[in-house]
Amino acid sequence: MKQNGKTVFVGLSGGVDSSVAAALLRKEGYKVIGVYMKCWTEGASCTSQEDERSARLAAAHLGIPLYVWNFLVEYRAKVVDYMLEGYRRGLTPNPDIMCNKEIKFGLFFERAMALGADYVATGHYARITRHGTAPRILQGVDKEKDQSYFLSFIRPEVLPKVLFPIGEYKKTEVRKMAKKFGLPNAERKDSQGICFVGKIEIGDFLRQYIKPKKGSIVDTAGKKLGEHDGAFYYTIGQRKGIGLSGGPWYVVEKDLLNNTLTVSKQEKDILHAKAHVTNVHWLLPQAPQDLDMEVRLRYRQQSIPVSLTETGKDSYTLSFQTAQRAITPGQFAVFYKGEEMVGAGVLTH
Repeated sequence: MKQNGKTVFVGLSGGVDSSVAAALLRKEGYKVIGVYMKCWTEGASCTSQEDERSARLAAAHLGIPLYVWNFLVEYRAKVVDYMLEGYRRGLTPNPDIMCNKEIKFGLFFERAMALGADYVATGHYARITRHGTAPRILQGVDKEKDQSYFLSFIRPEVLPKVLFPIGEYKKTEVRKMAKKFGLPNAERKDSQGICFVGKIEIGDFLRQYIKPKKGSIVDTAGKKLGEHDGAFYYTIGQRKGIGLSGGPWYVVEKDLLNNTLTVSKQEKDILHAKAHVTNVHWLLPQAPQDLDMEVRLRYRQQSIPVSLTETGKDSYTLSFQTAQRAITPGQFAVFYKGEEMVGAGVLTH
């Protein structure tokens, strides 16, 4: 159905997904305005200049305006500082979820609405169903690319004004459409790494901002095995980059107070039948009555059955049918009912 001049602001990242999203919306009759969000310009891994150039070329090819909105200060405060502070506290935060909440569906959304947008759109692989009382987020058709996990903390009230044009397609189809539309970035490789920052090992990124602090690596009996350069650089379940011979070794525990890293050769030591979440955020009108659902404990994980038991305000215990590997404090548990993403919470242990 042709849209009679409805205005949609599209977040153009310079990648093929957002460019195809803009092309599809233009084809449907929307008045499309592209926005490149300048969020990070530091470090050798940052591709901001290349990304902006690619976004400009795509916008020019589509015949749509492109604005560059500078969110450098806000991104540093709301995403990077959140991430660094989390690691300093011994957590493993998720900057991509926070970027969607605070930047793409926070600042970008609010500014677009203030400028008269009817909708905002991005190149996320997810869908929105508009049947019933309120819009809901569904997994993307392409299960290999589904990004509903990263959208789990956006405010439900923005959903009536959000479009995900490529959520109904597989990545292979999106690439074909990019060529069909003649987009100049049709062959561009997908971006990887931290949202807007680029492809960089998280440990290398952290070392630029958190000073090393020597500490002991011990086994589960407390025997010293070696030294590390900061317990905050590591994550539960990690087995690479620990620096011990005779492995594999798994990080079982981080003691930030004593700056101690506990490791084990036994994978069973990082398996857990239960976990705990706080700050649970439901995308439903109210908390569900049926607390048997599915959960992902990390992106790309196959969703698994889970039973929730309420333990306090916005807090739950998760019980798994099969013990799960490396429950990681600071990461997000994202809940599903079938294909519908219904909410999320932050893992504490």
